[in-house]
Amino acid sequence: MRNMKIAVLFGGTSQERDVSIASAAQIIPALRGLGHDVIAVDSVTGRLTADAEKKMLTSGVGPEPPSTTALATMRESAALALTSNASDIRDCDVVFLALHGGAGEDGRFQAVLDLAGMAYTGSNHIASATAMDKDLSKRLFRAAGVPTADWLMAPVLAHDVKETLGWPVVVKPNKQGSTVGLSIVREADALANAIQLAERYDDEVMVEKFVPGRELTVGILEGEALPVGEIITKAGIFDYQAKYQKGGAQEIFPANLPEAAAAQLQELALRAHSALKLGVYSRIDFRMDPRGNFWCLEANSLPGMTANSLLPQAARVAGIEFPKLVERICRAALLAKRSP
Repeated sequence: MRNMKIAVLFGGTSQERDVSIASAAQIIPALRGLGHDVIAVDSVTGRLTADAEKKMLTSGVGPEPPSTTALATMRESAALALTSNASDIRDCDVVFLALHGGAGEDGRFQAVLDLAGMAYTGSNHIASATAMDKDLSKRLFRAAGVPTADWLMAPVLAHDVKETLGWPVVVKPNKQGSTVGLSIVREADALANAIQLAERYDDEVMVEKFVPGRELTVGILEGEALPVGEIITKAGIFDYQAKYQKGGAQEIFPANLPEAAAAQLQELALRAHSALKLGVYSRIDFRMDPRGNFWCLEANSLPGMTANSLLPQAARVAGIEFPKLVERICRAALLAKRSP
């Protein structure tokens, strides 16, 4: 097969900007190592020079997401940067979306690329928007027979939470990733502050019944479920620090599950992926309660893509090394674009 010209679009102006940069830092050399012509495009600053690329892509993920002030400043220049680099991107065969959260994952970038007739990785703009909206996703999960915990949308009174969901609950922004703005609330007095925190990141806030138990994840690649993974954290929740700081979590692939249970979870993941009409790949997250029941937490339409991210770890267990994984995703995006 011929080599491709690929634009890796990363950075963005969401709370997951640093995570996106970390993904790009490994996607770019992996694709170049296979002989592909790759350009690095930060959606905020535009196409990177070799020196700027080297500096930015070695920065790593800090213990906290970027401040809202810093992100607001970046948003002022983001549209201009993309416009000025449009010709570079249009000259490529495919755009690898290494964006996470915000406009990169909620369908806005995908809609622009659709209008431009470009091939790109991930899911289309409608599926991306649906996956980002947790309330809408959960409604579609239930319609497809995928169990998901009960929830309410703020504004909500502590009395209603107690009567409908019971304590504890998870309070989180409805359209946000990497557990940014998420709190576990165990008593009524803490509810208002948790909602206020979540409102910093989204104007819609979800209050969801907390499901105790094991944290499990299933990657989907071209219509097939990858081996199940398990995440074990000291704090009992896979938060921003646990995800991106060294030693924050233990990730086990494949998860220690009976074969029948793993197969059941993979089937639920495929059903969730299909319910949201997601594209070539995704990652579906679950909890398994002490009784062995599975509960779908959310779907990730553009999951983390460093070599040690969850989906690439699952792919490696399935015999797909990281460079071949990102190349396969690019080729599948090209094929999907050519299909009527």
